[in-house]
Amino acid sequence: MTTRTLMIQGTGSDAGKSTLVAGLCRVLKRRGVRVAPFKPQNMSLNSAVGADGGELGRAQALQAQAAGIAPTSDMNPVLLKPHSECGAQVIIQGRPVGQLSASEYHDYKRIARDAVLGSYRRLAAAYEFILVEGAGSPAEINLRANDIANMGFAEAVDCPVALIADIERGGVFAQLIGTLALLGPSERARVAGFVINRFRGDRALLEPGLQWLEARTGRPVFGVLPYLAGLQLDAEDGISREPLEPAGAPAALRVLVPVTPRISNHTDFDPLRLHPQIEFRYAEEARPLGAADLVILPGSKSVRADLATLRERGWGEYLERHLRYGGKVLGICGGFQMLGDTIDDPEGIEGPAGRSAGFGWLELGTVLAREKQLRNVSGRLTLEEAHARGYEIHMGCSSGPALQRPLLMLDDGRCDGAVSADGQILGTYVHGVFEAPGACAALLRWAGLHSPVQLDHAARRERMLDRLADTLEQSLALERLLRLG
Repeated sequence: MTTRTLMIQGTGSDAGKSTLVAGLCRVLKRRGVRVAPFKPQNMSLNSAVGADGGELGRAQALQAQAAGIAPTSDMNPVLLKPHSECGAQVIIQGRPVGQLSASEYHDYKRIARDAVLGSYRRLAAAYEFILVEGAGSPAEINLRANDIANMGFAEAVDCPVALIADIERGGVFAQLIGTLALLGPSERARVAGFVINRFRGDRALLEPGLQWLEARTGRPVFGVLPYLAGLQLDAEDGISREPLEPAGAPAALRVLVPVTPRISNHTDFDPLRLHPQIEFRYAEEARPLGAADLVILPGSKSVRADLATLRERGWGEYLERHLRYGGKVLGICGGFQMLGDTIDDPEGIEGPAGRSAGFGWLELGTVLAREKQLRNVSGRLTLEEAHARGYEIHMGCSSGPALQRPLLMLDDGRCDGAVSADGQILGTYVHGVFEAPGACAALLRWAGLHSPVQLDHAARRERMLDRLADTLEQSLALERLLRLG
């Protein structure tokens, strides 16, 4: 079997690469093609646990869902999870290999390249079509040496490239022409054509520019994708503050999530952001905020540093007042660890070695360890016995009397999380706990929403993927684009 491969590269970050690959995966699945997504290198704090027990970028897990297959770590063999401005945890084929500075990782790329090519070969042996997503821009001059994320990979496996650009940012023709100009001759020859993303307005007004672009470059524009209002899929990394649904009746529950510098897996909150009965808000500073019904402390890649940031920004005082007036608090993963008495990092896994005092609302302590806990889980909440599912991704192990009142009874026989004696505070290591309709409804009732509407987030995601694929069918010269592979 000869596997076809097409790579989608972008003129910059957030140009639409992840979305286009997800949509193409769904298009090919509909046509009966066995297709798999692949991103050689990803930098993201939103991740998932694959069916093989390895960690991969959240966007690749979504693309696998679009393709109708189980995600595996081979679909994202190099995942970088930043813990500071110039350092990251490096995850190779689903498992962490250590913390490297930017310069150290640059030297490590030779080793990472072998993992990338090995994962690609395994996928190519199992699937008919591989849709590859680049990272950032292929024209980053300072990162070209030993590149494995963009043209370095395309050259290594000899695959064609389609280049996508975001017209909403302005300067779309300069983006495309400038990117081509900065590529080497063989790389430039590899670019087979263009896709323009997020167009609003009258397509006829764009047509002269498209004709100019094709004449100037000798390459076709495969299509222009319209701006899709309300299309919300799992974010690769950046937080979207756009409401998922138009506001209807006044919200019955106010939910607040503090944003920390290393917030991770904020896709946990998408089921709440879309909920018609919830007023959802992200906030960095606590001081100007009004009251909320529920505050959720999110996951973190650098728990002690993010905890210090929360205190600096006034969240300690805000949460004390919030609890005093009867508000509810939920901590997820790193946020759960912050609710305890202490967080110890004796080996300096997430930063300088040391101990930090937690908020002290749950009687437990956490020690960060080198072995990362990675697993998909299911079970039942101790609230209403509601079915729950999700995944664990954490370096720490917690212990203490608070764990004798767990939040979750897992199907593998373990207990997870904690419920405070007064019932005001919950904590869990499980990401995605709001995805199951029953668990989401039970948690919302606990938070004060008496009659929550039950929404099926997984079914909604499927509808979004189908809507995206429908748009690609209408807007792209798909036969011409997919023939490149």
